[in-house]
Amino acid sequence: MDKSTFEDRKLINGQMHVSLRHDSAHKHVTGSADYIDDIPEPADLLHGALGLSDRAHAEIVSMDFSEVATYPGVVWVFTGKDIPGVNDTSSNGSHDEPLLAETKVEFHGQPIFAVIAETREIARRAARKVKIEYRDLPHWSDIDGAIANGSPLVVSPMTLQRGEAKTEMANAPRRLKGQMRIGGQEHFYLEGHIAMAIPGEDDEVAVWSSTQHPSEIQHIVGHVLNIPSNAVTVNVRRMGGGFGGKETQGNQFAALAAVAAKKLKRAIKFRPDRDEDMSATGKRHDFRVDYELGFDDEGRIHAVDATYSARCGFSSDLSGPVTDRALFHADSSYFYPHVHLTSQPLKTHTVSNTAFRGFGGPQGMLGAERFIEEIAYAVGKDPLDIRKLNFYGQPGSGRTTTPYHQEVEDNIIARVVEELEDSADYRARRNAIVAFNRDNRYIRKGIALTPVKFGISFTMTAFNQAGALVHIYQDGSIHLNHGGTEMGQGLYTKVAQVLADSFQVDIDRVKITATTTGKVPNTSATAASSGSDLNGMAAYDAARQLKERLVAFAAEKWDVPASEVVFLPNRVRVGEIEIPFPDFIKQAYFARVQLSAAGFYKTPKIHWDRKAGRGTPFYYFAYGAACTEVTIDTLTGEYLIDRTDILHDVGRSLNPAIDIGQVEGAFVQGMGWLTTEELWWDDKGRLRTHAPSTYKIPLASDRPKIFNVRLAEWSENAEATIGRSKAVGEPPFMLAISVLEALSMAVASVANYRVCPHLDAPATPERVLMAVERMKRV
Repeated sequence: MDKSTFEDRKLINGQMHVSLRHDSAHKHVTGSADYIDDIPEPADLLHGALGLSDRAHAEIVSMDFSEVATYPGVVWVFTGKDIPGVNDTSSNGSHDEPLLAETKVEFHGQPIFAVIAETREIARRAARKVKIEYRDLPHWSDIDGAIANGSPLVVSPMTLQRGEAKTEMANAPRRLKGQMRIGGQEHFYLEGHIAMAIPGEDDEVAVWSSTQHPSEIQHIVGHVLNIPSNAVTVNVRRMGGGFGGKETQGNQFAALAAVAAKKLKRAIKFRPDRDEDMSATGKRHDFRVDYELGFDDEGRIHAVDATYSARCGFSSDLSGPVTDRALFHADSSYFYPHVHLTSQPLKTHTVSNTAFRGFGGPQGMLGAERFIEEIAYAVGKDPLDIRKLNFYGQPGSGRTTTPYHQEVEDNIIARVVEELEDSADYRARRNAIVAFNRDNRYIRKGIALTPVKFGISFTMTAFNQAGALVHIYQDGSIHLNHGGTEMGQGLYTKVAQVLADSFQVDIDRVKITATTTGKVPNTSATAASSGSDLNGMAAYDAARQLKERLVAFAAEKWDVPASEVVFLPNRVRVGEIEIPFPDFIKQAYFARVQLSAAGFYKTPKIHWDRKAGRGTPFYYFAYGAACTEVTIDTLTGEYLIDRTDILHDVGRSLNPAIDIGQVEGAFVQGMGWLTTEELWWDDKGRLRTHAPSTYKIPLASDRPKIFNVRLAEWSENAEATIGRSKAVGEPPFMLAISVLEALSMAVASVANYRVCPHLDAPATPERVLMAVERMKRV
């Protein structure tokens, strides 16, 4: 996007709904953006390293730290027995995730002890000198192994049901059963996990953490140190990527740093290398979807019965809400007249999986698109026609109730899909591709157009709240702080735009400050695509309070009605006079007007009863659609992404440039999940794809050769969100499902589209080649 796309940073008819650059963009490209490892190191700083298990499941018989403790430069070695408070970092109160394993290890790479030394290199080398004796126990690392061994569930499962799925399945004109496997994904943020702790007076400790959830870090540090939350201050200016991987996984590093800092009374930093980071921290859950479908000869769905089994790892972490959200999105954009869905969150002897962009939604939605694909091949129709046939209807159609009994009242998916179908010239291109495949033996093409309907809100109702703190100083400059964290997604910029727009001042007048638990308490994680919704509205509420005070002051001082006090670009009109904003604020200060406000917002309308499987867990839905064309080589399984067209709904965009960047980035990240990114554990439970050499994220050269991204400019959120915008963090991730579906069509062409190829994810070249070979035998 060239410079001319962006508005000048001086005020032009308000600061919302314009393409202002990311506040740190120039710092990112010049390397001047400060991350935790860039902060000048305090005097006497020590470094920490993890001592990791080399067994997947075993009892710890004995540990010998003599060579570790005597290694030159080592200051302290500590285990779970040295934790002054609770040896637990679980995010949900389940107490199933020890900070340091004491008597038993449950995955290869689990932290057992920590080494504190003069340098990071010394700490890492010393940690390898430990001698640990184990008694091995049976282990399983995948879903099939967990089921075969009767593995316990890490949390109670959830069931969603409506209608009579079993009865209508038996009565349906046609039925089929199937299974789909969906791989996990490593977050692979550019900045790995890192934490630095500095001890203070009495029980105080300050922590700098690369985390999406400062308040949780605060709570965890308090628990492990046995001190109250008011003694712990957590600071986050920015992260070099998060994607959900820093919602809970930063807990252990911050807690270890804090324990060592208080014990040694010196600043401590923990920064694992990439291998350790990938081995010891959780990933996207992989799933196995077992399903039965009832439908008619037209391809209209009558009944769905599906079980979503997930590899959760050794502890619960966020697996409950992740598998819940998978079920919430197991309908994708489709109405199921009769439905029965069940989650199966399985314990495995692998690292505990965690949040990842989409939070289970992509897995649920991908399963639904397989349902559509199965039906399309069974009835011999274009999958897009089956999609459109089964879309949710408009209010009054009788086709608006989700499996969790929420009504879809804002449905625009048909319009989004039809507009993209037309602008991408889908029908003509598909016909041309079918002709191309008929005439070419080894090179085949595929095309697919898939929809997105994604629910916005935390499904835990209490998390749908936010606070903001706004100060106006005497010179008219504005200080902004809120509970959201910046991980590159532009949240700070958007919330600053809200504030600048409220006061009608240049955005340069708004100072964006680091997120800290010392200013805004009890914050929710920056997750669930809700950062702008929640924190934008909290900042707006703070601005409202300040403006009410300022208007009342001006009305009294100049003896005019409140309606005649108007905020204009960089000035305030009071009756017939106009006063520059800084001068106006100065006068308000001398009149003793309070120029600070704490804003607050809680999402209305939402409620959820998990046990009953009923409620309104989402405030609204975000929609989108993508059309992707691919080319595969049937001799090698290699492929190219030739073209992608996207139309995505963000309501009235707060910042179109940032939102388009989010859509583009989410699509490419989703494409990586579904194609090149493969997690693999060996028979000893060791993660073998633990470095860039073995784990392949998409490169810039892997993006679609033609990449057209548009926002649905006509859309406006029907709900009263900030600026009538919609969330953009997670929904576009699932646009990448069009890539897998296009690859599937190309593979199906080998058998003349007679059967569904059952192409599982990730569709690596090897997996594509195996699917091609299966098609040759049809």
